[in-house]
Amino acid sequence: MEIPKTLLLVISLVAATSFFQARAAGVYCSNPYTRCYRRYIDCPEECPSTTAMNSKNKVCYADCDRPTCKSQCRMRKPNCNRPGSACYDPRFIGGDGIVFYFHGKSNEEFSLVSDSDLQINGRFIGHRPAGRARDFTWIQALGFLFNSHKFSLEASKSATWDNEIDHLKFSFDGQDLSVPEETLSTWYSPNKDIKIERVTTRNSVIVTIKDKAEIMVNVVPVTKEDDRIHSYKVPSDDCFAHLEVQFRFFNLSPKVDGILGRTYKPDFQNPAKPGVAMPVLGGEDSFKTSSLLVSDCKTCIFSESPLEEMDIVKSETEYATLDCTRGASSGNGIVCRK
Repeated sequence: MEIPKTLLLVISLVAATSFFQARAAGVYCSNPYTRCYRRYIDCPEECPSTTAMNSKNKVCYADCDRPTCKSQCRMRKPNCNRPGSACYDPRFIGGDGIVFYFHGKSNEEFSLVSDSDLQINGRFIGHRPAGRARDFTWIQALGFLFNSHKFSLEASKSATWDNEIDHLKFSFDGQDLSVPEETLSTWYSPNKDIKIERVTTRNSVIVTIKDKAEIMVNVVPVTKEDDRIHSYKVPSDDCFAHLEVQFRFFNLSPKVDGILGRTYKPDFQNPAKPGVAMPVLGGEDSFKTSSLLVSDCKTCIFSESPLEEMDIVKSETEYATLDCTRGASSGNGIVCRK
């Protein structure tokens, strides 16, 4: 039977359109502070989409601040071995690519990142076994100050771990908020400057703060294997559910501070000693805040003053023009060395 020419034409058009759409999948760089602003970057064939229903699949990611303006495939969960991560008890990898530990103290809050228009604090939990000089600690909650808003996410306390229960809690401007337990379900703040997206139905999200940061978060427990290896001696009534986090920053100022934030300063000299298995950095008194959603530490520079923000934007614009191509930045901010 001969197929009508009209039908053949329709089939050809549909096939061509589908092919074009598959090839055209990509990422538009909308952040005006990045080098690839207004560029459309095609995705690799291996990961043509920026989202995935299966959290084990890699997705397309374009680092719009890289000079090459190219995309790559990546997982949508924190990579604890890359710059910008804060995992375990707690181990940080700075914007300069250097690994360091910051123990803090149990049930206290510390400034992780402090910039003129962004403050990120972390609440530490933990315990101190008999005969030990310091607390074992983990990051249990994050608090954000941004655009006159206060946002928090935390891992809820639990005696035992259950993968079928969501251990994430959120609040926005003092009110609890709920994100439906469905993969890819999304919540936006009223001005759409904060976005929460579930990567899986439970315990894994990506938080985006418009033009400032992307934060990938997992909630995990201290496992029996962790306890055995590190001799944490965790009590039977608390699995110490905590956060694994990886930050990607955009438009940070040269004055940024905080436990992690200072490692993005262009002139920062990391005191972590190379070759040491567990380089520990102190400074608890410099970074301690009185609660999760304030910016009252000694090194905090967050301010909601419009005049101060205008001044810092000017310096940020000059800063963004630097051509720093060292691999240590890894898309998490510009890190230059003289």
